Amino acid sequence: MPQVFSFAPMMQNDWEVSCDYVLQRQRGSEMGRTYVSSGSEFETKIGYSRAVIDGDYVFVSGTTGYDYQTMTISDDVVIQAEQCFKNIQQALVEAGSSLEDVVRVHYIFPNKRDFEPCWPVLQKYLGAARPAATMFEAGLLDENMKLEIEVTARVCA
Repeated sequence: MPQVFSFAPMMQNDWEVSCDYVLQRQRGSEMGRTYVSSGSEFETKIGYSRAVIDGDYVFVSGTTGYDYQTMTISDDVVIQAEQCFKNIQQALVEAGSSLEDVVRVHYIFPNKRDFEPCWPVLQKYLGAARPAATMFEAGLLDENMKLEIEVTARVCA
């Protein structure tokens, strides 16, 4: 069962984490935020959320092309890009948003030559939204990961 985290301040800039398995999403009462969890064990181990809703925006963590249905990742960067957007879309829907509401996107590629082959996929998913965008070349956690995508979107009214 997924875990939900309540954050309560202990001292300035320090946080105590208490784990309750109730819902996948919970509003942090002191901070006015909603946390969306994918259920990944790394969210607990590292201390992050798949997405955070704060005010009128949803911030989706860097998302890779890992397919959670098959528990695999493709060797093909274009297929990974497609899967990234499927994973992001799921988080946005859970947060009350959509790909059409994306206002900012960061693309991270370990190999900058992989960026251009992904352009048709990026256009397919974000062409209508036309968000502000930045591409970085940087190493990722696992060498099988050929890109990571992070988005910020408006929450649907």
